[in-house]
Amino acid sequence: MVTLIVKNLKEVDESFHKEIETICKEKEDYYNELFKKYDKDLTLEVIFNKSSSLTKVSASLDLKSKKVLVADEDKNPVKALNTVFSSLKKAVKRQYELERKDYEYKRKR
Repeated sequence: MVTLIVKNLKEVDESFHKEIETICKEKEDYYNELFKKYDKDLTLEVIFNKSSSLTKVSASLDLKSKKVLVADEDKNPVKALNTVFSSLKKAVKRQYELERKDYEYKRKR
């Protein structure tokens, strides 16, 4: 089971809150489906940091073997969030396949 934690959402403009919450909820559902047979409870952590004009968004997922962390910064926090989640999806899938050792039985002998 994957639980979602969103930190520092109040640093982002009020107009983006609803859209960010819906995107995070969709991704939580996606990761729940992906890790439904995983034997460890996971936490998906999304952190927002606002500096002068840029918003830095970082997301992390703590798997059994290591913690996968991806960060991006942009003026538009929704665009940065989508970029972070696409990068996290790729990294998490690769790490999950390494943990399952898919590469061993798929290689040619």
